[in-house]
Amino acid sequence: MDQKRIDRINELARKAKTPEGLTEEEVQERAVLRREYIDSVLGSLNRELDNTWVVDEKGNKRKLEKRGEKKG
Repeated sequence: MDQKRIDRINELARKAKTPEGLTEEEVQERAVLRREYIDSVLGSLNRELDNTWVVDEKGNKRKLEKRGEKKG
């Protein structure tokens, strides 16, 4: 997510705290931007975990497995 969108999320958050609040369109825009931000963070985290290796006490490396996923 680019900085312009993050700035817009922050702008809407500040406006929501004012007495005038947000319009219905701004509430919807905020919801969309928040979802994009969450998806961006989760995507980044998933990519990081996909490239993570676990090293056991003997020095053996193995790829980190997703929960519920077993190599057989």
